[in-house]
Amino acid sequence: MKIEKLDLPKPVKDFFKAEGYSELYPPQVDSIKAGLLDQKNLLISAPTASGKTLIATLAMINHLINNNGKVVYLSPLRALAAEKFSEFKKIEKIPLGRKIKVQISTGDFESMDKTLEQSDVIILTNEKMDSLIRHGAEWVNDIRLVIADEIHLVGDQDRGPTLEMILTKLKLLESKPQIIALSATITNADELSEWLDCTLVENDWRPVPLSEGVYNEGGVIMDDGKYFEVEPSLRGPSVDLGAESVRDGGQSLLFAETRMRSASLATKAADVISKYLKKSEQDELEKISKKILEKNEHTQLVKTLAELVKKGVAFHHAGLNQNCRETIETEFRKGTIKLLSSTPTLASGVNLPARRVVITSIVRYNSRIGANRPISILEYKQLCGRAGRPQYDDYGEAIIVGNANSSELIDHYINGEPEPIESKIADDKSLRIHVLSTIVINPGIKKDEIINFFSQTLGGLQSRKSTLKFGVDIALRYLMDEDFLIKKGERFVATEFGKKASRLYIDPLTATYFRTAIKNVSEGKKHTFGFLHLISESEEFFPKFSLRNKDYEAASLLIENKTIELIEPISEYDCSRSLLALDAWITESSEISLSDNLKIESGDMHRIIETADWLLYCLRELAKQLERVDLLDEFDIIRKRINYGIREELLELVKIKGIGRVRARKLFKYGIKNLDDLSAIPVKKLAEIDKIGSTLADNFKSQLRKGR
Repeated sequence: MKIEKLDLPKPVKDFFKAEGYSELYPPQVDSIKAGLLDQKNLLISAPTASGKTLIATLAMINHLINNNGKVVYLSPLRALAAEKFSEFKKIEKIPLGRKIKVQISTGDFESMDKTLEQSDVIILTNEKMDSLIRHGAEWVNDIRLVIADEIHLVGDQDRGPTLEMILTKLKLLESKPQIIALSATITNADELSEWLDCTLVENDWRPVPLSEGVYNEGGVIMDDGKYFEVEPSLRGPSVDLGAESVRDGGQSLLFAETRMRSASLATKAADVISKYLKKSEQDELEKISKKILEKNEHTQLVKTLAELVKKGVAFHHAGLNQNCRETIETEFRKGTIKLLSSTPTLASGVNLPARRVVITSIVRYNSRIGANRPISILEYKQLCGRAGRPQYDDYGEAIIVGNANSSELIDHYINGEPEPIESKIADDKSLRIHVLSTIVINPGIKKDEIINFFSQTLGGLQSRKSTLKFGVDIALRYLMDEDFLIKKGERFVATEFGKKASRLYIDPLTATYFRTAIKNVSEGKKHTFGFLHLISESEEFFPKFSLRNKDYEAASLLIENKTIELIEPISEYDCSRSLLALDAWITESSEISLSDNLKIESGDMHRIIETADWLLYCLRELAKQLERVDLLDEFDIIRKRINYGIREELLELVKIKGIGRVRARKLFKYGIKNLDDLSAIPVKKLAEIDKIGSTLADNFKSQLRKGR
């Protein structure tokens, strides 16, 4: 089916033509035939790279032509949301007779983000959508199209219940929005389509054919029965398989089970991959390596990455900061980097295909049970989905490096069906959180109405009503006992504390934990370290790194020095490495120091800072609710110190835009300790200070004049 034949205005067809689209892929054709442009609800289950983004774009444009309502695109991850935003932003250029505004909002769950009301297409993470519903954003009632990406993640233990709740709420809106759910291939797609009242569109077509195989004892047996040997080396089979594909003109993506292994594999691959590089490629990679060093602190991790990039290889994991990750993703996408070794999180994030995907191990550490476990078939299929670069490759290959019987791995992973998606909404934590949010949104709701609502979730479809009722009863009892709810006759109403906890987007268990601590805090002294410990021990704090053997002495010494700041007595066994990192950060430890001493990398530190800031905001809001106004100033100070990574004495200097932690310390050492000192120093003298210069000196003086 050609796009030219679709019943769309000429400017829309011209737009698609300019974007390089002329003919529809089979899953896209099936979606059109199933009613995509007739505003029918659809669940589209198809492999990675089969054109689901174009399906979403067609649905969006069709709605913008025919309706005034809003379009919401839901993404499970911020990185994926950002990628889709840049894609959908192009829609603004199409002349549709009115100005179209595309916007993204992914952070700050307490913010209403009022500008969204003026937008036509809104890209949100699932959590942000849930938060907006809890806050009663009025424009939610104007939604006419919901596109839910990666719908199979509804079965995820941690994030699945949120997606399940928002889709249940959105499908019950009076406006009856069209729902387009996009998914990788799933076994019980019919069950999900029944839940969402969708027509199921299943198609296993891929633009690049995929073959799958298993490596064992020097050779690879493929799913079609073909066998080929791999020339062995001391680098190991995973690197040998990746290097072979690069030698033949492809790119390789190696999925490693840990960060350390991802860096190790890239290091082992570097020398062999560098032999396949042209002179022009080497020159380009040299520039990229320099760029990485110029834009980041020289931690050992960054120096290792920059050195490897020169040789056409890289690693990718959450320890790298956003800047490094984006550089690696961009250069791999361009084909400059030939071999990328990554942890599996990349498979569910940004779209980075390679000709050959190597699954270096089928075992992963499961933190819930504290042991290694084989990966699921569903995860394996997700990893495989990255094999084959459209427009570059005629085929894609996914190869498991096995240490077991090849035929067993082929039977289980390659020929096996992905596990059915199972709802996690009935778990204690999920019900505790979402029963409260349901009552906050619907004050005066009765118990049978709550049960009726939850019976319309996927969990309601998959479990017995008696099981669901029992779980709701337990959640209600807990929420009543802890003063989140009160009951008026047959109706439930959230207390002010319950409303605040729900809108802050924290587990009621965490809200209870924070409330107890706030009530126990004594007046008239600082509790900085105590508050850092409090948030770092909460369920929501992430990432949480355990102490290593060599950290216990440092933790013990820190507690001894900070005893006066504690809320209650603790020992080193109550601490995490993330707490030590937070304390080091606000006492101006560098990224190099954090990496060397605590093995906390800049990507980890960024997320620790972000989570700590949010949880301190939650603490502050609950303190206000509990009338502990004496604590508010200290929360404000700690949040600023965390955001800037500074001691308290630098707080005034960082009020000036352009003065961060490094420049503020330079100024302080020079004797400039506040804004009066900064005003008094002549601009010429200011410019002579290290890291300042004449341009910044003039800028600082200009800001001071405007502020006085």
